[in-house]
Amino acid sequence: MTEDIAQLDYESKSSDYFGNPRPEILPFVPIGSRRVLDVGCADGSFGAALKQARDVQVWGVEPTRSAAQKAAKRLDKVIEGVFGPEAGLPVQSFDCIFFNDVLEHMLVPEEALRYARSLLGPGGVVVASIPNLRSFPTIWQLIFRGRFEYADYGVLDRTHLRFFTKSSIVAMFEREGYGLQNVCGINAYCPPVGRRLWLPFRVANALLLNKLDDMKFQQFVVVAGLAT
Repeated sequence: MTEDIAQLDYESKSSDYFGNPRPEILPFVPIGSRRVLDVGCADGSFGAALKQARDVQVWGVEPTRSAAQKAAKRLDKVIEGVFGPEAGLPVQSFDCIFFNDVLEHMLVPEEALRYARSLLGPGGVVVASIPNLRSFPTIWQLIFRGRFEYADYGVLDRTHLRFFTKSSIVAMFEREGYGLQNVCGINAYCPPVGRRLWLPFRVANALLLNKLDDMKFQQFVVVAGLAT
């Protein structure tokens, strides 16, 4: 699999960038998962939190050496390198595979989802957190200020190579042969960015029968199994 160009900038990121335990993802871990894989596991903070909360074996894949070395001290097994067949992961061996804000850093995230299919055991699922380009602050800046400015983190992280909305996330997973079990917005937007337009937005959303609900969220979490 082609190495992600965005990963070349990761060493310049702050330690907080690699050390987020992502507690909002834990409720999406299927009950009964025994062996899971965290793709782009960073320093292992999420996997460590998962191991503390559940009786589960956590493997990780991480391309950045400094982060992988830290993760190796926290997780059961860590492979330093890119996520692809060259990683030598055991096929049909994982109950859950995580992509916590990872797919948007890949040139061809579809390849990662195809490879993940071969690693899932019976009844296994992929859990992916993906930034939402249609989030209210991003659209507000674009439409009312004419700005599309990259940042060190967030929806417009400068290391993102792909951008998604809820509908394009769903379409990508379905194209790659997954059956969607859950698509849930997380990290809801809270003013002050665009505060003066927030109330009119909520009124417009109500008049449109909540068709703008997806704009409330910075990310969406997808839980998807292999389509039958």
